[in-house]
Amino acid sequence: MINYFWFFLAAVFEIGGCYAFYLWLRLGKSAWWIAPALLSLTLFGLILTRVEAAYAGRAYAAYGGIYIVTSLIWLAVIERARPLSTDWMGALLCVLGATLIVLGPRFHNA
Repeated sequence: MINYFWFFLAAVFEIGGCYAFYLWLRLGKSAWWIAPALLSLTLFGLILTRVEAAYAGRAYAAYGGIYIVTSLIWLAVIERARPLSTDWMGALLCVLGATLIVLGPRFHNA
């Protein structure tokens, strides 16, 4: 379960960093947004290394599902747009897939 915490925290920093660049490049905000963007993306990379996984590729694949859910939460909380029910259904499928990727080796080796 601790992996999900790290995945969620990493996703918040990745989305935050990308969003800061979005504010600057797409919405015409100040170039000062580059500094928090770079800091946030650096923290994302550092936090993602905390995930317990035998292979980085497997951790990144599993992270994708959590990233999707976090993106929908970001959409609702930060951008104040309501995710659709199909967004949540798709996110559920992704989380199930992420869980299978993380737990799969335990069942495969049993």
